[in-house]
Amino acid sequence: MNNPPADRPAIRLKPGHDKRVRAGHPWAFANEIQLDADARLLAPGTLVRLLDGAGQPLGTASFNLHSLIAARILSNDPDQALDRGFFTARLLAARDLRERFFAEPYYRLVHAEADRLPGIVIDRYGAILVIQINTAGAERLLPELLAAAQDLLQPAGVVLRNDAPVRSLEGLESYVRLASGTVTPPIELRENQVRYLADPLGGQKTGWFFDLREPRALIGKLAGGARVLDAYCHTGAFALQAAVAGAAEVIGIDRAAPALELAAAAAKLNQVAGKCRFVQADAFAELERLGAQGGQRFDLLIADPPSFVKAKKELKSGVKGYRKLTRLATRLVAPGGFLFIGCCSHHVPEPDFAEEVSRGLVAAGRGGRIVAAGGAGADHPIHPQLPESAYLKWRILQVD
Repeated sequence: MNNPPADRPAIRLKPGHDKRVRAGHPWAFANEIQLDADARLLAPGTLVRLLDGAGQPLGTASFNLHSLIAARILSNDPDQALDRGFFTARLLAARDLRERFFAEPYYRLVHAEADRLPGIVIDRYGAILVIQINTAGAERLLPELLAAAQDLLQPAGVVLRNDAPVRSLEGLESYVRLASGTVTPPIELRENQVRYLADPLGGQKTGWFFDLREPRALIGKLAGGARVLDAYCHTGAFALQAAVAGAAEVIGIDRAAPALELAAAAAKLNQVAGKCRFVQADAFAELERLGAQGGQRFDLLIADPPSFVKAKKELKSGVKGYRKLTRLATRLVAPGGFLFIGCCSHHVPEPDFAEEVSRGLVAAGRGGRIVAAGGAGADHPIHPQLPESAYLKWRILQVD
């Protein structure tokens, strides 16, 4: 329920704990809040007036006592109406930003706090929207968000992919359902002049990973005449980019049979099926096998794995996975060839990732140089006060 401004309870920060919020940070943590009896009774996601220790207003926030991030600021105005008009304005700003960068409507439309909509992710596949709600506050506001999206974008179908593990930390159930219209998987999207297929109802996350659009374009520039191995190919994002760009041969490896089926179908769409082969296998095991077999060398090898570090406590052991992956992959790269390696865990600091990749290169007995590096694209903006939201890191190396 979206309680109106006049009915919102007040939540106070402890004295001296307002500096970070006043500087623009969108969160207040549970240990920064004065938890009186009334605050302890508030239902998860309740909209509140956030005050400093002296009772001065800081803004409108959603409140969840059961989350480490207890208050998420939606507006600096403590009397902000969080209605259809509010969401229409935020969605319009997000759309206008994307349209400056992308000619077609295939992109992440809303990236949570960076687009001033905490707990909300929206991916746009042409006429299809896929919405992911990750907080109790955003769940309460979902009806207004859906109404605004319908008014502004008039989608043919809206999918709610509310099955992310983080929802359990907010006390939310997991579900996937169609909110409106019709969606018949697979759906088609276009990126860098390549046609792809995605399953927004049953695929990973929202069905696609828009965040690596830019390095995929770079891979296309390196692919002409190349023999290519894509070690975690999923639905063929890198593999098909390379094939369409003129690679001589492309092998894609992934454990998920449904993803490989979409990759193979998209290869036919792009008329490159004759040069593509998709193999169901564990990437580490297959790289080990190919290395032991000997004689296998690739001009271009892509290693874009799922996160090896899903929690901060896993950092010490998990980060070494990038060293091992670099070592195994580099041994299969032809002299003068290229290796792409990525890390999608926000728990892995950039210096740690860089160090493990460097150590993996040395362990393989190879040298080389970094020719490109970066993070997520322009449709995944970063909140200035949330540097940890810069989760994605990648490198392209030329290997000696």
